[in-house]
Amino acid sequence: MTSSPSPTPATTPGEAASRRRVLLAAPRGYCAGVDRAVIAVEKAIEQYGAPVYVRHEIVHNKYVVKTLEKKGAIFVEETEEVPEGNIVIFSAHGVAPVVHEEAKRGKLATIDATCPLVTKVHKEAVRYATEDYDILLIGHEGHEEVIGTSGEAPEHITLVDGPKDVENVEVRDPDKVVWLSQTTLSVDETMETVDALKGRYPNLLSPPSDDICYATQNRQIAVKQMGAEADLVIVVGSKNSSNSVRLVEVALGAGARDAHLVDYAEEIDEAWLEGVGTVGVTSGASVPDILVHGVLDWLAARGYEDVETLTAAEESIHFSLPKELRRDLRAEAKAATED
Repeated sequence: MTSSPSPTPATTPGEAASRRRVLLAAPRGYCAGVDRAVIAVEKAIEQYGAPVYVRHEIVHNKYVVKTLEKKGAIFVEETEEVPEGNIVIFSAHGVAPVVHEEAKRGKLATIDATCPLVTKVHKEAVRYATEDYDILLIGHEGHEEVIGTSGEAPEHITLVDGPKDVENVEVRDPDKVVWLSQTTLSVDETMETVDALKGRYPNLLSPPSDDICYATQNRQIAVKQMGAEADLVIVVGSKNSSNSVRLVEVALGAGARDAHLVDYAEEIDEAWLEGVGTVGVTSGASVPDILVHGVLDWLAARGYEDVETLTAAEESIHFSLPKELRRDLRAEAKAATED
């Protein structure tokens, strides 16, 4: 009797791990809005001297905040914490009109480092409110960007925190409804929410252009491609960074066996590498590349020296610095206290 050939054994974790490589996402890290905001703080300190106050974290990244603190930035939670006659910078996430009013009452000079793409959403909110639309803002409750956008037209805006929240939505006129969104969300989750809203409101109006920013989309596209090949995806970013958290979710949804968010290479657990052949590495839009290189060095020291760049898109967008940096803000702030 002829025996049938033995099946080819599946690749064992040990064999997979012997073929070690890193897929490095491109684009990753700083987007144009973050770059503009960080440089704005650095330039303000350089031009006007320390201290310069910043309302909330300029961007959601521990390393960036600590680095700017060392240079002379003081981060505060509320405008009222800034002594009168000083300079305050508003973060890349944007603020509501009431915050500008607080600064004026506090006799502060201001620099608005809001990302221009967030400003676009603010302007859309004002326009649709003026036209008396009910505005359904897709985003996460408590996120600074959502608070800022909602503050532009609080009587017209209803927050929709994901598809499961759609059933709780109530509007005045189902034929006069528009959706806007937080710029740093998952593209897939946002469109799932939009589809659910359209199921209830067939005449739901979409904004003139997709509110999810180009950088968020590009980084998610790269991670989708990476997740299909990687056993493990490491996302460099802080836990309060919405776009960084989304990258972990996108990686897992794209097929990665495991994915983790870390601020620094030292936070990586070597146990994550067990049986891992391909490690995907990317970073959120508020992460400087020095932190990514730290992760690559950490992986190289453990045998993952072969680095292959996975390019999903080319980015060439740059934003000009806030116009306030062209003025003598110290003199303006001093003059305000003398009025």
